[in-house]
Amino acid sequence: MNLPNKITMMRIILSLLIIFLLLFPFDATGITLPTLFINESIVVDIRYFICGCLFIAASITDFIDGYLARKNNQVTDFGKMMDAIADKVLVNSVLIILASTGFISALIAVIIVVRDIVVDSIKMVAGSKGEVVAAIKSGKLKTIFLMVGITLTLFYNLPFELLNLKVSDACLIVAAVLSILSAIQYYNLNKKYLFMQSEVVDKIDI
Repeated sequence: MNLPNKITMMRIILSLLIIFLLLFPFDATGITLPTLFINESIVVDIRYFICGCLFIAASITDFIDGYLARKNNQVTDFGKMMDAIADKVLVNSVLIILASTGFISALIAVIIVVRDIVVDSIKMVAGSKGEVVAAIKSGKLKTIFLMVGITLTLFYNLPFELLNLKVSDACLIVAAVLSILSAIQYYNLNKKYLFMQSEVVDKIDI
């Protein structure tokens, strides 16, 4: 368990904490959380602000663990597996929760989650053929817009909401479009592995 892997595990813990805060029925248990009133028109549930801060911290660890692993030559199979799991737990869980509570369109969550399933499946098949699927530019841009969009949504699109600019929604829409485009690109770049016939070795008992 090297330092990059510990940081990855920390991201999973932060992700679970975010999920807990967003889903826990505070009202039903008699716990009253502070509510902020901004500009006398925006009512803010403080737990979303807290989750926004935690989401930023978790997103930063995503950069740090990969950077340290490459810099110190500490890349491990366990680290790569847990990094992928941590990313999905953090981003997809928050997307689903935000969609279920009406903060974002369910269509955006569906597109991004399905895209991840398709791309991960392509990577798995290519990996079984001994090929490593590198990240592409559209995929990286998708991640940037997605992280910014989720963060702004958790912060109630502030300060842009005061100017009536739906920046959070715009970022998520761009992320959804880039999700589709990047999935198509991943498919076109790796379709030869998808339709490549697997080698079958006949075993003869002696």
